Amino acid sequence: STIKKKSLKNVGLSKQKISYINNIAKFFVKNKKFIKNINVCNQIEIKEKLISVKGVGEWTTDMFLIFGLGNSDVFPRGDLGFLKAISINYKKKLPLTDKYLNSLCNRWSPYNSVATWYLWRSLDPIPVSY
Repeated sequence: STIKKKSLKNVGLSKQKISYINNIAKFFVKNKKFIKNINVCNQIEIKEKLISVKGVGEWTTDMFLIFGLGNSDVFPRGDLGFLKAISINYKKKLPLTDKYLNSLCNRWSPYNSVATWYLWRSLDPIPVSY
């Protein structure tokens, strides 16, 4: 690995997170064909493949789809900031029901990521460069 564990520890990462980063790096090295063709895969295929990596879950895959692949239709139902923003902006009490979240997801599709970005900004209106 080109990044030494000590370097990762120095930026505040735990041993567990360092292990997960190594798992992800190994996955990308071993799955070059998948990575090369990732833009023709659908969200479900990408999520299933990535979640098979220890340390990668729904939230990580959602963020990868939004920020890594620029997918415009990701509804990150596991993101606490996103859920908080929905609760505040739509005056709904947490926890939000699956039925309610599904209705928003359907209403905003195919622009769920755009709606997500605006909801995040409603909590922190200072623009962020990604």
